[in-house]
Formats: sequence, C-alpha cells, structure tokens
Amino acid sequence: MTRKIDFINGNTKKCLMAMVLPMIAAMFLNMAYNLVDSLWIGNLLGETAYAALTNSTPLILLLTSVAMGATNGISILLSQAIGSKDNKKIESLIATSFAVAIIFSLILTAIFELSLPAILQIMNTPTETYEMAYNYLSIYLLGYLAVYLFLYFTAVLRSFGNAMFQMISMLVSTILNAVLDPIFIHFFGFHGAAIATLISQSICLAFMICYLKKKRLFNMRLNLFDKAFILPLIQKAVPAIVQQSIPAISTTFLTALISSYSITAIAAYGITGKLETILFYPAMALNMVLTTIIGQCVGGKRTDRVKDYLKCALKYGSLFLFLLSAIIVSSSKYLSMLFVRSSDVASIVSGYFLIVGIGYILNTITNCFLGMLNGLGQPSKSMLLMIFYYIIVRMPLAYLFSYLGLRLNGIWIAVLISHICAAIAAMLFSMLQLKRKTTIS
Repeated sequence: MTRKIDFINGNTKKCLMAMVLPMIAAMFLNMAYNLVDSLWIGNLLGETAYAALTNSTPLILLLTSVAMGATNGISILLSQAIGSKDNKKIESLIATSFAVAIIFSLILTAIFELSLPAILQIMNTPTETYEMAYNYLSIYLLGYLAVYLFLYFTAVLRSFGNAMFQMISMLVSTILNAVLDPIFIHFFGFHGAAIATLISQSICLAFMICYLKKKRLFNMRLNLFDKAFILPLIQKAVPAIVQQSIPAISTTFLTALISSYSITAIAAYGITGKLETILFYPAMALNMVLTTIIGQCVGGKRTDRVKDYLKCALKYGSLFLFLLSAIIVSSSKYLSMLFVRSSDVASIVSGYFLIVGIGYILNTITNCFLGMLNGLGQPSKSMLLMIFYYIIVRMPLAYLFSYLGLRLNGIWIAVLISHICAAIAAMLFSMLQLKRKTTIS
C-alpha cells in the first residue's frame, strides 16, 4: 500500500494540482451527469416537469451530501494513518468503515423511502408537481446504496493520493446517463430519468469494484474489522455529514420559500442551482483535496507544510473562480434557455447571478479554510462555521427580506451576505486553529 503522491516531501504546487485537477474534472463530469437529466426533462417534458425535478433536487442533494460528508470523515482518519505509515491501522480502518458504510446507507434508504410523502409536504411541493416528484425520488432512493459506496471508494482512493479513477468512472457514468435518459423518458415519462440514473449509477459502482479488484491498491479484509474504530469514525463522520448537509438543508428551505411565488420562480431557482454547481464544485474539490493532503501532513508530523498548501490553494482557486464566475454571470441569461425556453425564467436566473456573482470567489476561500480544518482533524469546527453562516445568517435573512417585500431579490441578497460572513469567519477562525496546532506540535 504505497501512495502515488508524496504530499509530505513533494513539491507543493505539483502535489496539489496532481490531486485537485482530476477532482475538479470528476466533479464537472458529475455536474454534466446531473445536467443531462435537467436538459432532457426541460426540453422533452416542459416547465412543470422541470419544476418537479427542482422540487426533487434538495432531497437528492441532502442524500448526496450525507454520503460525501460521511466518506470525507472516513478520509480524515485514513489520511492521517497513511501519513504515519501505520499499515495495520489502515487495513482495519478500511474494513471497519466499509461495513459501517453498507449498514448506514441501507438504514438511510429505508428511512427516506418511508418518510418521502411527509418530506415532500414539508418542502411545500405544489400539487401540480407532487406526484412526479414522488415517483422520481422513490426510484432514485433504490440506487442510494450504489451512490454511497461509490463515494466511499473514491474517498478511500483519494486518501491514498489517487483522484484519477474518480474522473474516469464519472465519465463512464455520464455517458451512460446521457444515452439512457432519452430512451427511458420516451417510454416511461418523467420518472424514466430516475430509472436511467439508477442503472447508470449501479454500472458505475460495478466498474469501480472491477478496477479495485484488478489493481489491488489496498486490501479489503473484513476479518480486520475492529469495533474500536467505530466511535472515532462516528466522531469524524457526524460533523462532516452535518457540514456537507447544511447547504442542502438551506437549499431545501429556500426552495420551499421560493415555491410560494410561482412555478416560474421554482424552475428558475432550479436552473440557478444547476449553473451554480459549475462554480461550487472547484471549491468542494479543494476542500476534499486539502482534507486529504493536510491529513497526511499531520499524520507525518509535518504541520509546517499546511500553510504552503493553503496558500497555494487560495491563490489558484481564487483566480480560477474569478474567471469562471465572470463567464457564468455574463452568460447566465442565455444558459438558462438551454434548460427551459422562457424569457421570464431567464430574467430571474440572470438577476440571481448579478447579485450573488462575487460570492463564488468568497465560497472558494471559505472551502479552502474548511478543508484545512478537516485535515487538522477538526471537522466539528468546520461544522459550527457552516451552521453559523447557513442556518444563523442565510436562512433567517432570506425569510426576513422576502417578508419585508424585497421578494426574490431579497432572498438573493441574503445568499450574498452569507457568503461574505462565511469567508471572514472561516479565515479568522481557521488561522487561529492553525496557530494553536503549530504551537502544540
């Protein structure tokens, strides 16, 4: 079990780029995967069907966030074990976390399947879209185990310094979904897209398992299951789950708030969410990569390298997001037409990005600091920061501004304010924690 990249002694920029570029590519492919559903549904089935997809999206985001958070929590412990070159601990962590991943994902599937009607009611799902959203989500949940295990294996590979295969497997899955979507939509209507997603996700997981079996990058020996690791896994995973899930909870709240306006507003917000993924994914990639890299540095007792990786991530991440934000903001009105051919929808989408635009650079800065905190083994600190600017700042302000008569623009202003608060709070708090860690070391 050897690392492909030497994060502890290698060149900072080269090591960071070797991980983050495949991760960004994989996330863009994941974005393309999700856009396929949106484009086919919007163009083949119209505005109401697209609004139903928008009503379904927050729950999908929440479930994906839970899986990403839990597996990122596993990555924190595993990266530190790899950095310290403790092979016995590495193998026990993998065996234990794999068993926990299967049990946890099956429990979540059962809970959400049974509570789906209540969840859709809480989300204020309109009558016109309720049945379509229910059918789509009930089918999607059947494939959640495959989604969870795929994210689990990518987190394990990422801990070893292998981000390339995630990109390759996402490419395969995206192509499959693009081919299967129109076929199943033609025969089964709206929920045919969910069937296509279920099939493509299952094939993607099978593809990854075959790769792992052939390459033997690590040993999966379930007899090394160690119940002593369950509590540490939970302690790292729970804050990471909450951290990843809070944006989805916020999106669910905003979707319910926007649902009180019109179907057009819901469809427009759905499109902004799809376009935002282009701007959010690089930040998320930096967060997860820094978690792995800094975790290995901490495990190898080289906390002196943490600032170097952080500075490099902030520099290149901010520059990249500046260019990307300029493109999306300036072309958002035209991009909206790719999903739903409605000038009213396009106008709302354009207004959103004009207000929120600068926030995506700030979000990248925030995620770099959160990734550093996770790598230092302090996901609970990241969780508290996320609660602060999503739950305490964004959601109440969005409701207040909407109630005061600013309507949709008031909600967009609340989103921007939360990005500003996030960047300032994350920077101040993270640097304080790094100073303490360096002093102790």
